[in-house]
Amino acid sequence: MFKNYMKYIELREKLKNRSVFSLQDIRKFDPSFYRTRLSEWQKKGYIGKIVRGYYAFADMPQNDAWLFSVANAIYSPSYISLEMALSYYHVIPESVYGITSVTARKTIIFRTRYSEFLYHKVSPRLIFGYNAVRSGTVVYRIAELEKAILDFLYLHPELKTENDMRELRIDADEIKYQLDRARFDSYLRFFQNKALEQRAHVFFSAINI
Repeated sequence: MFKNYMKYIELREKLKNRSVFSLQDIRKFDPSFYRTRLSEWQKKGYIGKIVRGYYAFADMPQNDAWLFSVANAIYSPSYISLEMALSYYHVIPESVYGITSVTARKTIIFRTRYSEFLYHKVSPRLIFGYNAVRSGTVVYRIAELEKAILDFLYLHPELKTENDMRELRIDADEIKYQLDRARFDSYLRFFQNKALEQRAHVFFSAINI
């Protein structure tokens, strides 16, 4: 038992800067590692399973930055966007349930003990407009405000009127303060989507910008 615990301590040190890890990560430095140890460590409370194939150390601080980095890791390529990013930038008032991301893979939801992770598919050519942010020992990818708004409008074609936009309760003052309109327009052109251009026009008209 002591030997097993020491194996865990060694693993914890080697992976100390990872918010999430897999069996493959462990075997990079310990090719003979047995999968059954992961089950043993879960039972002892040393680690927690996130989704199939991905684990986290139990002593990781489970804050937003950690959850964002987990979201990036368990379904890649992806980045935080949509409602969660809009909340992150304080442009919508409500707290958001679940971690929303954009991905080049199929749309999917993972319901875990830590949070609900929601991924929405877009074309691989639209995976751009995000930054890598460091917070303590973790790094996560999150959309720039301009791209988060465009991702949201693109994936919600039902939003067509000014009243639809007003019901989002967007904080116009935060938009005016934070948004780079030249960057927004550049990203919008890259979408090459006339319907999105119309929704963007209605969006700005609804919040008097």
